[in-house]
This record gives sequence, C-alpha cells and structure tokens, in this order.
Amino acid sequence: MSFQKTPNSNRLHIALFGRRNNGKSSLINALTGQNTALVSDTPGTTTDPVLKAMEIHGIGPCLFIDTPGYDDEGELGKMRITRTLQAIEKTDIALLLCHPDMKEELHWIKILKEKNIPVILLLNKADILHDTEQEAQSIKDKSGQYPLIVSAKTHQGIAEISQAIIRHLPEDFDTQSITGNLVSEGDLVLLVMPQDIQAPKGRLILPQVQTLRELLDRKCPVMSCTTDRLKATLQALSRPPKLIITDSQVFKTVYEQKPAESMLTSFSVLFAAYKGDIEYYTASASAIDKLTEKSHVLIAEACTHAPLSEDIGRVKLPRLLRKKAGEGLQIDIVSGNDFPKDLKKYDLIIQCGACMFNRKYVLSRIAQARLQKIPMTNYGVAIACLNGILDKIEW
Repeated sequence: MSFQKTPNSNRLHIALFGRRNNGKSSLINALTGQNTALVSDTPGTTTDPVLKAMEIHGIGPCLFIDTPGYDDEGELGKMRITRTLQAIEKTDIALLLCHPDMKEELHWIKILKEKNIPVILLLNKADILHDTEQEAQSIKDKSGQYPLIVSAKTHQGIAEISQAIIRHLPEDFDTQSITGNLVSEGDLVLLVMPQDIQAPKGRLILPQVQTLRELLDRKCPVMSCTTDRLKATLQALSRPPKLIITDSQVFKTVYEQKPAESMLTSFSVLFAAYKGDIEYYTASASAIDKLTEKSHVLIAEACTHAPLSEDIGRVKLPRLLRKKAGEGLQIDIVSGNDFPKDLKKYDLIIQCGACMFNRKYVLSRIAQARLQKIPMTNYGVAIACLNGILDKIEW
C-alpha cells in the first residue's frame, strides 16, 4: 500500500444499487471518470461488487461500490443478491437506480432505510427515455422522493449526484478521531510497538501507521520503542509521556513499567472506539468472568491471512481465554466478511481492532449482536480485562 493512499476502511462508502442492465456500471464509470466497471448489454455482467477508490471535491476519499443487480435469477443469481446484501452492511450512502414502476425498488429502499443508510434515488438513461419528467414523477408518487435525472452517456446530472452526496453525509463524517480527547497539541506520546511475526520486517501494521500519522497531524511529539526498550526509553525522556499507546499483547508488561502520571491505552482499544461502540465493548467484557468450559466464544478477524505462529486471534487470545475459563472452552474463528447471522449459540463475541473495516460495517455487526442479546467486545478490551487492568486504561 502506498503511504500516500487512504486505506479503503477510512473512505466514505458509496454503493450503487439497481436492477440488471439499469446502467449502474456505466454510471459508476461516469462518476469516477474511468472504466472502473465492465459494461455490457448482457444482464448480470456485474457478478461481484466492484470497488473503486476516488477523491471527490468537497468530500474527500470515497469508495464506490458497484453491486450486482438485485433482480438476478437462478442459483447464481441468489448468490449475487447475497453479495449485494452484504455490501449494504458497509454502505454509508446509497445511490439507487430506479425503474418507474418501483416494484423492486420499494423493497430495497425499505432495507436501506432500516439500516439508517441515506438513499439518493436516480432515474438513469435520461438520454433515451421518452418522458423523463413523467417517469420521475411516477417514482416520487410511489416513494415520496423525487429522483435525480441523470445520464451516464451524456453526463447529465453527474455533478448533481456529487452535491447530493455532500448533503447526505453522515453526521459524524470526518469528525472521528483515533486518539479522541486523550491528547492535545504539544503532548508527548510514547508508542510501544513490538515487532513480531505479524509485522513483517521493514513495515508497521496499519493501526500503528494511522495512529502515528494522526498524532503528527495533531502536532504531538512522538517517541516509539519496542517492549524490551521501554525502560531505557522512559529514562531517556525529559518528562513522562502524557499518553502511552501499546500493543494489547504487552498490556501487562507496559502497565507495570509506566510512570504513574502517564495514561495507558492500546492501538486495539483506540480502534474499538474509532470503528465501533466502545461502551458496548467495555460493558460486554464482564461476560469474560462468566465463561466456563461449557461456554462458546466467537473470535472475528477482519483480515484474511494464513494462520501464523503466535497469532493473536488464533493462538494468544484463545490461550488466555482457556487459561481463565478452562481448556474445554469452545472457540470458533471467522475472518474477513464471514460473520454468522445466527449468533445465539455464542456466550461472547470478540472482534479484532477492525482496521480493515469501515465503521459502518463494524457497527452493523454490533447491532446484530445487540439484537440477539449477545455480548460483544474487542481484542484490546478483552486482553485488558483478562489482565485485570480494564479500569486502568483510557479510550
């Protein structure tokens, strides 16, 4: 990944929904100014969501998602519709291409609004429609919302789409901060970053990079070290750091060595607040004390990677959990977009820091857990709880 490129997880996710051959792919090409999506007269050309990272004036980094048609048919069609439904969970703003009869569209508008996703209705192919005003009025009569009249071919209405996106930006757009109110300009921050097998030689992992960049933007002096150099680094500083941010795996070691006046947190805990619901995560951590050998835990990783020795999600965290609850504790592990719909068999869900997911998607998982009354926490919060220091850390 280029150091100048905004990660997709930090971009506004804008998804295009509509029937097959309704011009979604042509429209996304017009919006991005590139041949991002394959265009064809054959229905069902888009078989998987197509992603395109862009910068939009007045908005900033965005990720456009071109989804398969939601009127697809057959067994493959059902699978494609499932992919479209999965895309909804990551969508911040929806562009819905409408047919005047609105037979399919009203159902999908309902799904999107139930997820609190702003919906912008579009009437595409204005260059070949017989009576755009009449068809647009038909859409308004059935949905209560007048659509933007656009044409991917002539670029009619393309600029208006960008303006509509700006009007529908989420309230917290561009206000989320990794370090929140923990630091101010001039505060000294110490980053403790053990470089294990999960951080390949010559690279930092994404949460470390993003946190470091934010601290520099906030004009904070930053010092970094590995765990074995913590004591020497603290001695070399002219004053105690205002905040120490560590890898959760060494929470206990750092806590035992930190100056009393220095606040302590971890990258994973910060991302729990940045990407998810920290209050639900910390409240749910109490479920750890209730785990027994008969309990069932789900560990959810955002990354899809081959298991590594001493992997935190697959090795270290399960080891800590079984040490507390007993070796018989059952643990399931899922990765990437895999996440069970039915969570009722689990006594606890532990989500990773989710640096690869956007906030909308993480919150949709939390909402799913809440609805089924399943406690859900994250790696950093869980490890702090297991080490008995959850009440000593900041977020």
